[in-house]
Amino acid sequence: MFAVANSALINMLMASRLLYGMSKQGVLPGFLSKVHPTRRTPEASIMFTTVIALGLITFVSLDPESPVVALLGGTTSLLLLAVFAAVNLSVLVLRRDRADFKHFSAGRVLPVLGTITCLYLVLPWSSGRPAGQYEIAGVLLAIGLVLWALTWFAHHRRQADR
Repeated sequence: MFAVANSALINMLMASRLLYGMSKQGVLPGFLSKVHPTRRTPEASIMFTTVIALGLITFVSLDPESPVVALLGGTTSLLLLAVFAAVNLSVLVLRRDRADFKHFSAGRVLPVLGTITCLYLVLPWSSGRPAGQYEIAGVLLAIGLVLWALTWFAHHRRQADR
């Protein structure tokens, strides 16, 4: 129970900071970048991720014997592996950029192995994951796409008004 609770807490912390950063970059709606005046914590993104988590908990607790509980855990793993694959691929893409100063440079072998391994564990024909995990991940990604689209249209509307 402690391991599950700790993992959930870490995921919530990471998700709220990720939403905050994406909002600051203009990828998600601006309200997610609001911070508490004295503590300087991203309170809007914390509230947003809390509402999503409470919604998922409520949905799961309606029928604790439902396979959705296992599907949600697997979906978390699925999405994290997809992010890790994207990060490893980004390392390979960023290696192409040349810099005129001395800086850290990642090797080529580990990012390639990381990308291949993560993709192997994500893809449905190699991972053996249930289809429900991909359905839940699709819904969560659709929510993210809707938020991105709303932000994109709002930014373009503001630019057109100027």
